[in-house]
Amino acid sequence: MVRVGYTMMTEQAGPRDLVEHVVAAERAGFDFSVTSDHYSPWLASQGHSPFAWSVLGAAAQATSRIPLMSYVTCPTTRYHPAVVAQQAATLQLLSQGRFRLGLGSGENLNEHVVGRGWPPAPVRLDKLAEAIEVIRALFAGGEITHHGTHFDVVHAKLWDLPEVLPPVGVAVSGERSCEIAGRLGDLVIATEPRSELLDAFDRHGGRGKPRVGQLPVCFDRDRDAAISRAHDQFRWMVGGWRVNAELPGPAGFEDATQYVRPDDIAAAVPCGDDVGRFVEAVRPYVDTGFTEVALVQIGGDRQEPFLRWAEAELLPALREL
Repeated sequence: MVRVGYTMMTEQAGPRDLVEHVVAAERAGFDFSVTSDHYSPWLASQGHSPFAWSVLGAAAQATSRIPLMSYVTCPTTRYHPAVVAQQAATLQLLSQGRFRLGLGSGENLNEHVVGRGWPPAPVRLDKLAEAIEVIRALFAGGEITHHGTHFDVVHAKLWDLPEVLPPVGVAVSGERSCEIAGRLGDLVIATEPRSELLDAFDRHGGRGKPRVGQLPVCFDRDRDAAISRAHDQFRWMVGGWRVNAELPGPAGFEDATQYVRPDDIAAAVPCGDDVGRFVEAVRPYVDTGFTEVALVQIGGDRQEPFLRWAEAELLPALREL
């Protein structure tokens, strides 16, 4: 049975609302939660982007059961990997073992803000692999000094380490990232149900490890309203990550998506209140072999009705998959 998760989408709600939403998701019976980690929303219409790690800390205290996860943090530019290791260890302690550290190679949208430029994809992936090695070394305890190709760490030690370390997930989009995930990750993260990604993950050491997907949805009793909202706030998703990882800000996403039609979004995102439509959108993830799927309800002010509906109708239907 696939585990169904809830996404705290930091691009579409403020920090207090996000914590209230994940408390409600825990009450509704979601199996886990994930949290985006951005400096900026993709589109100005989304309207938010609080600091994800503060939100996660508050969520750890406000909830008692639901697992938490960064989905995903880039540990190479805006953050140094030594800092990410400390953040993750602290979250694991605060949540009493409910945290998983999701990592990825990042997006220009969030990482350009520190003024270090945006390298090509092969360099970003090399940096990601080295960053994970640094994080793993700090998780092992003791003091480390590391002088690598991309990062320097001098006499660093994590003074507060949990007994059970946070599992490390790696986001994938191609062969090289799958190799990193299989070799260095405890689980794999993907936003599309592509079997070739899971096959590559398995080839590189990922066989038997959890695989976590994500799916945007837009619940509303008025399907036309749901389609309109999804188009307004989530049309960026049709560009694909090879495009989306390169654009530097919301204005770029506005330009890149100006010709995306509401019908295009309606074809890509389950909209409305037809439970069967939502179940069929999740099914490809299950058929491909994903063990977990995190749902993203589009619209920061539409979380409460979605969570009530999910508890009453959607989650029971998804349990049948």
